Amino acid sequence: MVIETFNDGDPAPIGERFARQGRMLPETVSYEASWVDTAGGRCFQVMQAPDRAILDVWIARWTDLVTFEVVPILTSKDFWAQQSQ
Repeated sequence: MVIETFNDGDPAPIGERFARQGRMLPETVSYEASWVDTAGGRCFQVMQAPDRAILDVWIARWTDLVTFEVVPILTSKDFWAQQSQ
């Protein structure tokens, strides 16, 4: 899970870059879904990447506009399967 906080709380520059350049993902990173808070200051994205280093390539392309928090997550099913091992 990637939590993006828009610098200055302004989503406009992010939307403008996205419209011009797309998501700018490295080839092995995939976007699954996202939600934006109703105030328009944060975005919560589910992304898949083979490792953190390749996700950091994508993050570097946006850090001038966004502050990132990355929270590794599992589906509930996968989490509970690990607990029983």
